[in-house]
Amino acid sequence: MKTFKDLPVFFIVFTILLIEGCIKKPLKKFNLLEYNDFKHYIETFNLNDNELYIQHISNDSVWEFLKANIPLVDLPDKDIEETYYFRWWTFRKHIKNTPDGFIITEFLPDVSWSGKYNAINCPAGHQIYEGRWLHNPVYINDYINFWLSHSEGDIRRYSFWAANSTFEFQKIHPDFEALKEQFPLLIENYNAWKNTHRDNGKTLFWTIDDRDGMEVSVSGRILNNGKYAQAMEGVRPTLNSYMYGDAMALAEIATLLNEDQEATIFANKADKIKVEVQNRLWNSKLNFFSTLPRNYSEETGPVDVREILGYIPWYFNMPDDRPLFSNSWKHVLDTAGFAAPFGLTVCERRHPYFVISYKGHECQWNGPSWPFATTQTLKGFSNLLNNYENKGGLDKSHYYKLLKQYALSHYITNVEGERQNWIDENQNPFTGDWISRTRLKSWENGSWSEEKGGVERGKDYNHSGFCDLVISDLIGIKPRVDNMLEIRPLIPEGWDWFALDKVKYHNRIISVIWDRTGEKYRRGKGFLIFVDGQKKHQSSDIVNVITKL
Repeated sequence: MKTFKDLPVFFIVFTILLIEGCIKKPLKKFNLLEYNDFKHYIETFNLNDNELYIQHISNDSVWEFLKANIPLVDLPDKDIEETYYFRWWTFRKHIKNTPDGFIITEFLPDVSWSGKYNAINCPAGHQIYEGRWLHNPVYINDYINFWLSHSEGDIRRYSFWAANSTFEFQKIHPDFEALKEQFPLLIENYNAWKNTHRDNGKTLFWTIDDRDGMEVSVSGRILNNGKYAQAMEGVRPTLNSYMYGDAMALAEIATLLNEDQEATIFANKADKIKVEVQNRLWNSKLNFFSTLPRNYSEETGPVDVREILGYIPWYFNMPDDRPLFSNSWKHVLDTAGFAAPFGLTVCERRHPYFVISYKGHECQWNGPSWPFATTQTLKGFSNLLNNYENKGGLDKSHYYKLLKQYALSHYITNVEGERQNWIDENQNPFTGDWISRTRLKSWENGSWSEEKGGVERGKDYNHSGFCDLVISDLIGIKPRVDNMLEIRPLIPEGWDWFALDKVKYHNRIISVIWDRTGEKYRRGKGFLIFVDGQKKHQSSDIVNVITKL
């Protein structure tokens, strides 16, 4: 018979430590939502798909990719839930493996106006915000490095909030060494914009509406004496908001890297942009941010039209917290403003130049609903509700209404007369028709034009975001650089339950539950937050929460 002294030393030590409680038992695996419960969405998307263009991840392998990478949501609103999974299903189509690493495309077929590898930087900010929630950070990290180091100058082909989106990605997947390498390249990009696009006063920035991806704009037409124009120069709320957002991000990154001098420099740059935007781009006649002519004088005012780009300053929390500014948000609910049955219009409907046209250029920013602009507006709206005392009389019910409308716009009626999930370019806000597609499918001799991008150019168009709006705004995970988890939900009052699960954040797994009765998920009653399966918060109501990871 063996005695205690005959046992291996490591076994004796382990037993003693276990008895004394010094070694924790492994946590029981926390399974809240199961991937297979949502597989039916992906199967339906695949079944209805005409897979014309295949890049890194085909329909045959999409399920394995999504299981390994995306957070899960379970929502009582199945329209938003279905669109959430649809947008992840389309997003992975745009992941492209290149000699310079992974990139994210805008169009699936090659288009003549793209750059290297068919990349276009115009929607890159949206793509980085969306893709930052993928579990594997390699796709977006490679993509950021592509623009900074391998794009051959195309990082400034269109306007793009590069530093801001890079930093927002880093807040979810912190990588100090990568950020340290990217920092001087982000400064270089900022300075290049400064050297080529500063206005007369040397503070604000000018660009062309086309280079914002907003060609044939109403502000451009006004600047062109009432004539249609594809590209007109102006000091626009777009690029100036992006440069403010980038300056703020560079100041924060510099602080993180202990570059105190750079932090001060960029914080000062941001402050100057903010002052000038509020002084020069605020149209006191319309009480709205609008475009200023490039060659302006002290007496020149911004053009007299409200375009939805006037909400972009809130995307970066730029405007002061004053009723004067926040009251401009009332126009998102006004049918004489931007409200329409199928989506927000890009120009106020009351303006005489507002038009829904099926003639001329296929992409017009003078009336249609554009998912690109809707994404920016909803992010700005979320910031207004979360970060401002003055909310313009709006609340989370209005946010939910607009997000729901956006979700319901993701459809088309196919040739069999059936409703099918769809995302394309510009949409008729009164009928839901995808305007570019309707026009392009008979553009040349009754068919698709190769010059315009070929068959189904806009199918699965990756020029906007949606999943990020669900995770970061509706449910409200607000990424931070410190070791804290912040959640500020905009959940409608009437919901009795919802769940967000398998969110990879700071290399931890986050789960958020609202279960009014405790019977839906059987993890407890009320609002609960778990980190790696450990409960960090529980309350009887949905509240804003900041807790340690």
